[in-house]
Amino acid sequence: MTVPSKVLYASEPALDVAEFRRVLVESGLGETRPVDDEARLKAMLDNANLVLTARLDVDGKPLVGVARAITDFSWVCYISELAVSKSAQGLGVGMGLMDEARRQLGPSVAISLISMPDAVGFYERIGMQRMTDAFWFGRQR
Repeated sequence: MTVPSKVLYASEPALDVAEFRRVLVESGLGETRPVDDEARLKAMLDNANLVLTARLDVDGKPLVGVARAITDFSWVCYISELAVSKSAQGLGVGMGLMDEARRQLGPSVAISLISMPDAVGFYERIGMQRMTDAFWFGRQR
């Protein structure tokens, strides 16, 4: 992929499920998300109250990144997914999505997430602090 002249970042609460699914699959997160369950993907989007997108500024404005989050817009934001298509990885799209989240949330809102093991270095490089006291009840399906 050639480096785009511009990546457009926006809040997109009505993101199309098929586009969301495509980016999850292309990013590698499709292995850990219910990409074959359209109803569940739709519920994931419908119940997130912050959905940010990254689109290339070329014909058709293709989606190359998504950040999906739950937040109170006052104290904390939990990033459920930060997915960037493999063809756009390394172009600054993930950092751009995180910067857009920080811009929209403001400096008084903390951002937290649980990283996939192979993405830990990315979060460290963009300045996120690693936390040791996280807890988890796993899902049954």
